[in-house]
Amino acid sequence: MSESILDTSTPSSNGQPKQTEAPNPFDPARLRLSQDFGASLSVKKATLTIPVRKPSKEWFFQVHPSEAYRMETAVLELKEDRETYLVDPALWPELSTSESTFGTRIIYTAMNRQGVLFLWPIRLPGADGKLDDWNASAIEAAKMATGKWVRVAANMSLGAYDVFESQASLSPPDWSDLSFGELLRVAFKTRYIDTLDHPVLRRLRGES
Repeated sequence: MSESILDTSTPSSNGQPKQTEAPNPFDPARLRLSQDFGASLSVKKATLTIPVRKPSKEWFFQVHPSEAYRMETAVLELKEDRETYLVDPALWPELSTSESTFGTRIIYTAMNRQGVLFLWPIRLPGADGKLDDWNASAIEAAKMATGKWVRVAANMSLGAYDVFESQASLSPPDWSDLSFGELLRVAFKTRYIDTLDHPVLRRLRGES
């Protein structure tokens, strides 16, 4: 219940201080968050998780336009677990000849329309320079997605990805201000192999 207070700045017609109503502390209009509340407090969402995956067929997404936000590297890919491990360069010579799940990838930084930042690894050509149509079309899709909203969907009859470009006038992604190195650290913080005794490699060798 609101209380009356004296307003001494504006006298009433009889010269006496005018009674005014104190604000209701439980008025929803006072308590409701405004749409720009986060911006007014300079609130910044922390980037704690970055998935390493290909884009969903329902997503429109863009690839980061800077060359600094992509790289060619080597990974260990466990398809059944749907996990990709970044591998330390010191292990590349050993794993390239002994581990079938090891291979080279180009990793793109991308973001979908929902603001989900993700890293997209795509297989690179092998030693013979050949690349299957699935990965060749994925690389072409990533190039098309640089500065454009696109969607990719598997065409099983074609054996490659179809790429659809958005015809709407959509705002560009709000890219994270984290460096690519920081994005890699977040994405692979629990999936980095730097020793041959790593549990994943031991499991693949049948030692655990």
